[in-house]
Amino acid sequence: MKNLAYFNGKIGELDEIYIPFNDRSHWFGDGVYDATSAANHIPFALADHVDRFFNSARMVDIKLTMTKEELSDLLRELTLKVDAPQTQVYWHVTRGTASRNHTFPEGVPSNLWVMIRPYPQTDLSKREKAITVEDTRFFHCNVKTLNLLPNVLAAEKAKQAGCEEAIFHRGERVTECAHSNVHILKDGVFQTAPLDNLILPGIARKHLIYHCEKLGIPVREEPFTVAQMMDADEVLVSSASTFGVALSQIDGQPVGGKAPALLEKIQHAVMHEFLMETKQV
Repeated sequence: MKNLAYFNGKIGELDEIYIPFNDRSHWFGDGVYDATSAANHIPFALADHVDRFFNSARMVDIKLTMTKEELSDLLRELTLKVDAPQTQVYWHVTRGTASRNHTFPEGVPSNLWVMIRPYPQTDLSKREKAITVEDTRFFHCNVKTLNLLPNVLAAEKAKQAGCEEAIFHRGERVTECAHSNVHILKDGVFQTAPLDNLILPGIARKHLIYHCEKLGIPVREEPFTVAQMMDADEVLVSSASTFGVALSQIDGQPVGGKAPALLEKIQHAVMHEFLMETKQV
């Protein structure tokens, strides 16, 4: 298959599968999601992503119809069906199909969606640009919810500015990006925002921290400000498909470029893990 869509056991290509009109995601964005990269038909860090997915569902009281093991097996099986060397594996669960009512429907099973499509891996040697955007989102950013309108608006603003990412901040505190976590390197220290309700617990963030610690690079999980970010030796963003891309510009001002060797060491470590796990080396 050139791409794949899955809905509650039905499998087809993306233009073949239809979703019930009353799925609660249509009315309320009532669901959670996760995604990872795959190569050689092997999803990367799948256990981490499935754990986060189940945790997001638990935090909004959505009951899944599969165990973690069953979902992991299904995602591996579905990834084999797409004829592409590198893919994005995306899945989400909604609270089910029911007439529009704000309260939770009773006795309605959740709906599982999966999408798998060709998706080339990001080139970590390429530096990107970003803008900053005041973070006016709600206070459940640690849940990977389907309610992404503020992220969509910020991402479009970045695109119109000729940038690849938008960095959210609440006042002076940097939180995360429209679709990534953001980190800084300063004086040999890797610094990233702490895991609280203002940021998503990124899987790539987790692996960056692991490799920094393994390499003997000090890690500081503390908030940093916009001014500290602009003055950092390096600024990098990470997501399931962007393991640690450095930024060259924020709001039209040059940033980073002061610790390229340390940056490359971290990038190499996390990319090597990806290549090993997906059997590319």
